Amino acid sequence: MERLSRTIKPAPSRPIKVVQFGEGNFLRAFIEPFIQTLNEKGLFDGNVAVVQPMPFGRVKDLEEQDGLYTLILEGLDQGEVINQNRLIDVISGFYDPFKDYEGYLNLAKDPNITTIISNTTEAGIQFLEEKVSTKITPTSFPGKLLMFLKTRYDVLGQKASLDIIPCELIDYNGKTLRSVLIELANYNGFDQAFINWMSESNRYYNTLVDRIVPGFPRENHSALEEKFGYLDHSMVKGEIFHLWVIEGPKGLNERLPFDQAGLNVYFVDDFKPYKERKVKILNGSHTAMVPVAYLSGIDTVKESVNDPLVGKFIRSYIFDEVIPTINLPKEDMDKFANSVLERYLNPFVRHELMSIALNSMSKYKSRILPTVEETLEKGSMPKCALFSLASLLVFYRGKRNDEIINIQDDQVFIDLFNDLWAIGDVTNLVKTVLSSKHFDSSWLMNEKVVHFVTSSVQDILTLGMREALKKMMEV
Repeated sequence: MERLSRTIKPAPSRPIKVVQFGEGNFLRAFIEPFIQTLNEKGLFDGNVAVVQPMPFGRVKDLEEQDGLYTLILEGLDQGEVINQNRLIDVISGFYDPFKDYEGYLNLAKDPNITTIISNTTEAGIQFLEEKVSTKITPTSFPGKLLMFLKTRYDVLGQKASLDIIPCELIDYNGKTLRSVLIELANYNGFDQAFINWMSESNRYYNTLVDRIVPGFPRENHSALEEKFGYLDHSMVKGEIFHLWVIEGPKGLNERLPFDQAGLNVYFVDDFKPYKERKVKILNGSHTAMVPVAYLSGIDTVKESVNDPLVGKFIRSYIFDEVIPTINLPKEDMDKFANSVLERYLNPFVRHELMSIALNSMSKYKSRILPTVEETLEKGSMPKCALFSLASLLVFYRGKRNDEIINIQDDQVFIDLFNDLWAIGDVTNLVKTVLSSKHFDSSWLMNEKVVHFVTSSVQDILTLGMREALKKMMEV
């Protein structure tokens, strides 16, 4: 069987317009299919050059397949089971600046290039005190990008500005990258005219990305290669769901009209509500369900949503408590919430609850507590969110019937709960945790909240989780 290449699978030749820092699974399951969709719909005519940001990476492997690879998307879409394969053909430039720094800098001189995209991990966008030049490859991603922009400016001048779209999972990734670049340019003594061009003429965007990408399908790649009829060392698997929220200067949707192509991409003035939506609904419902479902004898997310009682709890938490606290159109919120539930029911993914349980105390504070406080401030009682907190306190007792729960959290929390459960005074336990510096919330010390959580903990201990949940839900 031959290895995948443009010899056996011819693909269109297009100019390189996008330079992508990062060649890992996520970008290849997210950015490349978006660009390909634009090409196929006649809304764009361009390919991608991938730049390997680290000394180790996959650029060589991609080049050996002429940039071709198979994308496998699996999941549920409006109740329909999706399992589709797609040959991605938009990568046609391959750059390893650690082996060919001159070639990398020459790429910057191409006037066809319009866009920079990156995903160099959360640690990638940081200021590193380093002297950059045309002689030695910079260590950091900002260092490499700075020299790319400096080379471009020196050769093409003021009009060669770019759309710079980082996808790293940090808050205000575009704003942060711009700040780091300015700091690094000043540290290197670059002239003010270049710095002004770099910071003002180029356009930086803050983004939020969302797609689960399991990566290379090791468990069945041989069977897939038999099915496809070629060897593919770079195939990648992802879920069908995708979301890209882009905040920044106007006009990007004309140059990269993803929304016109039917993709779930939003060009917005403020991405904060969308981040809040993701954190509160997706991440928050994950955290809320874990102690409730696990102490109900359930082990996976899919089983939790399918369970009549626990599933009702999850839906009530999302639709009755979380959605009213987010300032976005209800139609959009409902659509997103239903897509989250579909993701939870993905038949191709087994998502263990215990894999989500890591650091649950911090997750509760960041993902659920804002919903609690905002709901209480409006005069309502967020019963599901607070019942989840009560369940979390019982979960940290470290027992599910006769089974030991391996609690994974900061040792401070583990020691705190060990001491409190050893004493066995539920009232004292609840008051101690709810008034802790960790939560730092006067709302959690509200008399009605303390009473509700205390009663819920006692119900879970005496009635068992399922009966306590029924009582709370008034089933």
